[in-house]
Amino acid sequence: MPSKPERRPKKTIGVDLAKVHRKWKLYEADWLCYNAQCAKNCALDGAEYGNAYGVSTSGDALTLKFVTGANVGSRLYLMDSTDAAYQTFNLLGNEFTFDVDVSKLPCGLNGALYFTAMDADGGVKKYPDNKAGAKYGTGYCDSQCPRGLKFINGMANVEGWQPSKSDKNAGVGGHGSCCAEMDIWEANSIFSAFTPHPCDETAQTMCDGDNCGGTYSDTRYAGTCDPDGCDFNAYRMGNETFYGSDGIIDTSSKITVVTQFTTGRSGSLSETKRFYVQNGKTIANAVSNVEGVSGNSITEDFCSAQKKAFGDETIFQKHGGLSAMGDAMSSMVLIMSIWDDHYASMMWPDSTYPENASVSDPGVARGTCKPHVGDPATVERQHGDASVTSLISSLVRLGRPLMLLLNWTCPWQYGMNHWIAFARGAKGRL
Repeated sequence: MPSKPERRPKKTIGVDLAKVHRKWKLYEADWLCYNAQCAKNCALDGAEYGNAYGVSTSGDALTLKFVTGANVGSRLYLMDSTDAAYQTFNLLGNEFTFDVDVSKLPCGLNGALYFTAMDADGGVKKYPDNKAGAKYGTGYCDSQCPRGLKFINGMANVEGWQPSKSDKNAGVGGHGSCCAEMDIWEANSIFSAFTPHPCDETAQTMCDGDNCGGTYSDTRYAGTCDPDGCDFNAYRMGNETFYGSDGIIDTSSKITVVTQFTTGRSGSLSETKRFYVQNGKTIANAVSNVEGVSGNSITEDFCSAQKKAFGDETIFQKHGGLSAMGDAMSSMVLIMSIWDDHYASMMWPDSTYPENASVSDPGVARGTCKPHVGDPATVERQHGDASVTSLISSLVRLGRPLMLLLNWTCPWQYGMNHWIAFARGAKGRL
């Protein structure tokens, strides 16, 4: 709650973003939020995470439940020790490690841990109308330039808002919020992927309409960011037995995920490496079995070869590739989310995609899930109790890359009370 509520304008109301209707109807207060001035008329209030969002902690473990009451999905940001700003990370030349349990995530769901180049204060300094800041979870951006955000740059994204036909909590507004995104982990019990998404700018920017590009616009590649990225999904790379309940990486058990960001002589990002630790054993990432594409890490050569082999657009290269990704890594915010996909039913990472393509074509098969089994109405009805649990507090390791990590003392530790939640964790497809 604001510290001095008596200073609110007489007609100001408190708004829980999870309860903002898809048609921007704020119940009895429609007249307060008819244009971008909504942010001046409304004040954000806090929420009780367990009851509102299905978010809970136990010791070092953070658990995100998929469906809680009327709420579906969630997105959380890691706060710094002041609780007034997001904790920022410099990933370049460093290593990030966490533990995760995806055993309760079926087809059609995505439990993600990723970084974006959000403003640490949530945009308060840049945008005077933003009185909420990081404390209330504002300032989000990613490489899809999401237009479904209710507030951007301190303004309500209400003008031109089109409600979703399938999601009662969502819609598409006239503006989007863009920034570089490093997907450390997008996964369920069937698939996993890590993906850099560079942008032309290193900091958050606002875009207009279909010029935003991404999932939310008619022209996917019109924006300043790469919505596709350069992904490494072992199944898509032809290594179909590496990850899963019977895989080398056993998704029925806890997984330690290690990601290293290596720099070249120039200091630019040159390679993103992946290792796993499970049952006391360090496991190298799967090796590509796709003809013409070699290796088990993300490099410029890997990305160029993969785009050519799969016939994908070279948008990653257009927006600067790994070098541009590295430029944005000096100050990134850590995010966790659980979400379903109203755009493509999560087929792009765990099924066959595009749906009408031949499964024998390189890059089309991404996982073993049947097409449309991830339809949101279906997964919300059948798998409302799904969840993802990550061990973050004592297992966040940020330091120079090491090959073996089991006995490394953690230099940074974060208490779980420093997570801030934001309802509806939908991001867009790869």
